[in-house]
Parts: sequence; C-alpha cells; structure tokens
Amino acid sequence: MTNEELLEILNEIRNSKCENRTLEIKAASSGCPKRLYDTLSSFSNQDDGGIILFGVDEENDYRECGVYDPQDLQKKINEQCLQMEPVVRPLLTVAEKGGRFFVSAEIPGIDITERPCYYQGRGRLKGSFIRVGDSDEPMTEYEIYSYEAFRRKYQDDIRAVARASFSVLDKGLLDAYIARLKAEKPNLSALADSEIYELMSITRNGEVTLTSVLLFCRYPQAFFPQLDITAIALPGDRLGELGGDGERFTDNQRIEGNIPEMLDRAIAFVRKNMKTKTIIHPDSGRREDRTEYPVTAVREVILNTLVHRDYSVHTEGMPIQLLMFPDRLEIRNPGGIYGRIRIDQLGKMQPDTRNPVLATALEVMGLTENRYSGIPTIRRAMEEAGLKEPVFADERGTFSVTLFNTPKEVCHDAAPLTPAEQELLTFLETPRTRQEIADHLGIETISYALQAYVAPLIRSGMVEMTIPETPRSHKQRYVRCRSARQ
Repeated sequence: MTNEELLEILNEIRNSKCENRTLEIKAASSGCPKRLYDTLSSFSNQDDGGIILFGVDEENDYRECGVYDPQDLQKKINEQCLQMEPVVRPLLTVAEKGGRFFVSAEIPGIDITERPCYYQGRGRLKGSFIRVGDSDEPMTEYEIYSYEAFRRKYQDDIRAVARASFSVLDKGLLDAYIARLKAEKPNLSALADSEIYELMSITRNGEVTLTSVLLFCRYPQAFFPQLDITAIALPGDRLGELGGDGERFTDNQRIEGNIPEMLDRAIAFVRKNMKTKTIIHPDSGRREDRTEYPVTAVREVILNTLVHRDYSVHTEGMPIQLLMFPDRLEIRNPGGIYGRIRIDQLGKMQPDTRNPVLATALEVMGLTENRYSGIPTIRRAMEEAGLKEPVFADERGTFSVTLFNTPKEVCHDAAPLTPAEQELLTFLETPRTRQEIADHLGIETISYALQAYVAPLIRSGMVEMTIPETPRSHKQRYVRCRSARQ
C-alpha cells in the first residue's frame, strides 16, 4: 500500500476503534510482538489476506503510539514470516505522522492448494489458525483435513464400509440401477455385473462402498447412525425459544433411510409443516394452492445437501439439520464449500465436486441432472414466488441455505417499525461492522443477520452503507441514515 493509504487506515481506526476480519492492530512501541504467528496463519488462510498495523495501542483507547524502530521492526516481522509453512511474504510499508512512525504488513492469502499455512514451531495441527471476526482461532482438525482432502482429491463417497457385506444391499434397487446403467452406457452392457460393480465403484476391491450403502441399502443408519436428517419445526425465531404453551418444538422427526427415501421424507416433512393458502385466479376463476415455500426450491436444497455434504470420517457423526422457523427454513449441511468456489460465485460457475461418484449415480437414477443447475433453480423458484432471495452461508465447516417465506420487497413506510427494528436503528446510530450487528442481534450466521434485518432497512432508506460503491469491502460499515434519525 502507499503511505497515504496507511495514513487513511490510521484515521479509520481512530474513528471506529476496532479491529476486523482483515485488520489486526499491534502497539510495537517498545519492541516487536513476539508471537505474530497466529495472525500470519489466519490471514494467509483466507482469500483476501489481511493487514497487521503496528503503532497503535489497542489497550490504551487505540492511541497512536508509533513503533520503536521501523527498520528493526521490519526485520523482525520478516524473521517470523520465515518460520511459517509455507513461508509468508509480507508487503511492508512505513509512514510518518506527527513525528511518529507506523508500519503496515500486508499478508496475502495463499492458494487453497497450499493451505493451511501454519507456524513450523507448533506443527500443522496446533499451528494453523483461521480468522473469526477480529480474533485468530485455532483451526479444527476437520478444517485442516478439508484442505488436504481437496488438494489430494480424496473420494470419501467411495471409501469401503468395513462392516457391510454385499448382502445388505437391496437386490431390486441394485438390479434396477445396473439396468439403467446398461441402457444409458452401451459400452457397459457387454460386461459382467461384477465388473460393472468395480468400474462404477459399487464395490472397491470387492468391498461395498459408502455410495452403495447410501443408495441401495434400505437402512444405511445401521452402519452410520448420524448420516440422516434431523427435522424440527420451531415455534419461535431462534433455537431454544419456547412457544405459547412452553413447547420447544411443534414437530420433531429423525428422517432415515437411503438417499432417495430421505429426500422424499424430508420434502413431506416440509409440506406437512408449512402453510398453504388457496388463491382464486382472477382470470380463470380456478382455485390454486400456493405453498409457503416453492416445493421446487425445497427439493433442490435438500437434494443438494444430500449430494454435496461431507461424507468423511470427520463428519459421519453429524446429521443434516432441517429447521423450520415461522419466517424461514434453514438447512445446515456438514462440510463447508468444497474447493475454490466462493459464496458469491455459487450458481454462476462450475464448482468442484466433492462426491463425484455419488452425484453421477444419482444422475443415472434420475434424481438429479448433475449439471450445476440446482442453485439457479432455487433462486428462480423463489423469485417467481415473489419471495426474498435465498441466503447461502459458509461458516467453519458448515454450509447452510436459508429460504424466507416473506415477500421480496418489504415496505417499512406503510407500517410502523417493530421494537426489534427500532432497537437496531438505535444501535446503528454509530457505524457498525457486520460482526457487530450479528453479535448485537444474537445471531451466529452473519449473512442471515444482514439479509433478514439490515437489508430491508437499507431498501427502505433507513440504513446506508458507508462504502456503497464497494458492498463487500472489509472496511464496510452500516449506519442509520440521517434522514431517518429523530
């Protein structure tokens, strides 16, 4: 960065008095901080990297104290960067202000195939960190594994299931699948079934694979009790909120079976617990039932979750969660986004496939197109129903999709503000970060907090972004519009 940009960051810190996901503040007035390793790791392990700024005392109301010696500080920063694996190459900048010197170290995000970046002195399992809000948190064993799984192209969907013999597979289901395979792939039709089993990963070296158990076994949960769906309908807007009669759930079901069966049963659960209203078409006079959520979107979300969840040993004890709140449907999937794709690219580019054999088998069975059309279909169905856009979130090994049952546009001028909206507006009298807003609302998923609570206020002109031309900027803040203030 330039000297002017460094000074601009100093001004922003003075105004906001906080760190964030891509900014770490260090005093360094009496020497170089001895342990930069955690931040070097966490910044390197995120796509947009981060900046460590030296010369501001966070513990003394963010006072601009300056650094002890800019030349020596740069040398010691580089020494610590050389102890990382892979080695971190910072871009260092020095600027002077009011007779004091300040140093910034821009830490680039490394390619996903090189992650995790970790401190050599503690090793990969203990020295790998990830940035959460304004803090550096140790990576979980699964987060570390997920990078390795992508780099080495592990195929957990065809790992052998040691306790399962060929006899646990339903012969009728398997024979129907083989028949479709031969019909669609003529080159296979001349082969013996046993050869097809190996070629198509129904078996692997004679052992039944996980994909076979998930598709052709009538009860896969005998081998993997948690590879199912826990479906809950809740009376309140948050988990743990009780209904009028003190009930925690209005419906609660564990959905089991093979993947086709779980798909059908999960859709049935949503149908049972969502509202349906009857509309008389103004032109034809015909009655039309309109569900609270478009069933097409619900089906695609559940199917995508079953196909693309992580099936490794690290997550086989984690079920898929289907949560129905009064205003939304959330489906949480073990395993974050796989590969290089980002949230904002979903549905716009071809992603890497975590479970290619399982996805191909479901295509043969006619359950999925396997053409990366799922997310565009979800978005289109919600738009045609006049509902809010779905929210996709990827947070520390969990991918979630939220469908809202409220209209796309909410007019706040036509109705008084709710107490919750008024409280949020009061909180936003001061510019706030995404993390601060989510913390204030008591919501773990930042994207949901913004979509459900902040976005309607922005559309109504009551809240604005401090950097509207760059909505995704790490410097972005949200503040109440002056015209909306009393």
